[in-house]
Amino acid sequence: MPPELLIKIDVPISVVKSIYLMPSLMHRLECLMLSSQLRQEINYHTPNFHIASSLILEAITTLRCCESFSMERLELLGDSVLKYAVSCHLFLKYPNKHEGQLSSRRSGAVCNSTLHKLGIDCKLQEYIQDSPFDPRRWTAPGQKSVRPPVPCKCGVDTLQVPLDPKFQTESSAVKVGKPCDAGHRWMGSKTVSDCVESVIGAYYVSGGLIAALHVMKWFGINAELDHSLISEAITSASLRSYIPKEDEVKGLESKLGYVFSVKFLLQEAMTHASVQEQGVTYCYQRLEFLGDSVLDLLITWHLYQSHKDVDPGELTDLRSASVNNDNFAQVAVKQNLYSHLLHCSTFLQSQITEYINSFHEPVQGTKAPKALGDLVESIAGALLIDTKFNLDDVWRIFKPLLSPIATPEKLELPPLRELVELCDSIGVFVKDKCSKKGEMVHAQLWVQLDNELLSGEGCDKNKKAAKGKAASSLLKKLQNRGIVYTRGGSKRRKLDTDRVADLSSRGSENEDLSGQTKPKKQKMEGQGSRDSSRDPSPANYPNHAPPVIESISMKKGGPRTALYDLCKKVQWPMPTFDTTETKSRTAIEFGEGPETRKGFNSYVSKIILNIPSFGIIECEGEARPDKKTSYDSAALVVLDELHKRGQAIIGESI
Repeated sequence: MPPELLIKIDVPISVVKSIYLMPSLMHRLECLMLSSQLRQEINYHTPNFHIASSLILEAITTLRCCESFSMERLELLGDSVLKYAVSCHLFLKYPNKHEGQLSSRRSGAVCNSTLHKLGIDCKLQEYIQDSPFDPRRWTAPGQKSVRPPVPCKCGVDTLQVPLDPKFQTESSAVKVGKPCDAGHRWMGSKTVSDCVESVIGAYYVSGGLIAALHVMKWFGINAELDHSLISEAITSASLRSYIPKEDEVKGLESKLGYVFSVKFLLQEAMTHASVQEQGVTYCYQRLEFLGDSVLDLLITWHLYQSHKDVDPGELTDLRSASVNNDNFAQVAVKQNLYSHLLHCSTFLQSQITEYINSFHEPVQGTKAPKALGDLVESIAGALLIDTKFNLDDVWRIFKPLLSPIATPEKLELPPLRELVELCDSIGVFVKDKCSKKGEMVHAQLWVQLDNELLSGEGCDKNKKAAKGKAASSLLKKLQNRGIVYTRGGSKRRKLDTDRVADLSSRGSENEDLSGQTKPKKQKMEGQGSRDSSRDPSPANYPNHAPPVIESISMKKGGPRTALYDLCKKVQWPMPTFDTTETKSRTAIEFGEGPETRKGFNSYVSKIILNIPSFGIIECEGEARPDKKTSYDSAALVVLDELHKRGQAIIGESI
């Protein structure tokens, strides 16, 4: 435009920059208004209750939105609240059903398919935020987007996707969370069920159990805690006759620091099912069913409040480490509760004795008897009933017994889980092989480093335990080479060599490990030069034959997936990418024909692939309009280079 036609307007640059934020601000206001609308739909009002729109927004926002918050933490809490409420309801409503029947009914009430149906019936899917906000595609009302359209190919005439079976699929080819220009959104069923739990968790945070029960009722979940049924349960227990064991009861009460008003509840909590062979008509199984959900909720709520800054995955690990039979069995031994267990099983007694001895002389593979963990849970169930379902009183009594409760600093993962996370963080793969030898399972694990293949072995009575022992052996070998895994904020590779790489976070498509410093090794350039130290021919291949890639999908992410699958198959370290961005004042055209795109930025990625014992290949892709497609371009080039070198056989030509 000629300068004489321009008019100068004295607008401060700070104002201009703030205008750029307008799309994001409008999007956030729309989301908060949507949250407020959901709050009105639920319609729960009491004098001292208020739930913030921001908390409801957190409960309906998935990880795909790439926000600083998501429903994950609230979903974890809501899962425990739902389990507790349904367990209490079933326990009180069906006093004559045994633990197996109650567990079956609970599983049906809280399973994902049930929650998905309930969420759909309440039209919860209309509120869920399941895709990232793109400011470039935002338009003010009445305006058209200047960005290329996302045409609708959904085959749906209405704005809302019907729930007909023909519009439901389990195909991985359907992209969930990605809307078209018609506004259609394809959403996973588990996303809806998780959102049901997260909304329950949000109301529990703001208004406690009463508010959470109201939300459950709104969803159609039958989990009311009738006070008359609570009174009936206490009255029924107080009228039950039992064999007086005053010393046992008083001794256990002194260890708990609580005196039961209904002694039979504690007597029932101490009684193992084996005693029924002598004519006793009760055992702790129903109380154990109830106590399991009580401790689950109390510990989850404690962790949720105590560790507000840890990510949801770590919070889940903390709960798993705290709420399990092994941990409760340790409580039974440390607090000397096991001595009050009433049973008539010599086999169980030998298991308990062996487990107690392992505390003084640790024996690898010693498994905690389930009865010890059940004892702790049944005592929690008895306490809940005796305190008239007062969770605060139960936690006040149980918190000292459970201490110390797991913390992020002292959290220990199972060896196999730790090995997998460590290898994932440094970009290498774990291969395993298990074989049966008599009654024992022999497991072998391998990890391929740059130029060294490490292995670990383990034997045990089952596959899981054998792989755990093999993982422990392999972790020690990795630690001796300076490779350790740091939980929490960043995952780093710590080596005793001249390379220390900071690995960037990996997306849901495992797109890259960018940001890694280049290894100081002789390179095999993509144009055909080779490392003179070793000939990477099929004859030198570990399996004496190169792997075969039948075909490569040319859709976005397809070339990367093919390359990652190849690396996993032959245990090469993950490739790394180095991307250069170029900005232009004029629009750049990418692609040809209907695939043509225009943009002002271009990305060129260089890929670095280390083939153990052979050398490094570096290849550069073509310019692309975004970073991920530039990765695909580079991946295609390196796959073609591997095909030329005989390192891989491509079924269809690139």
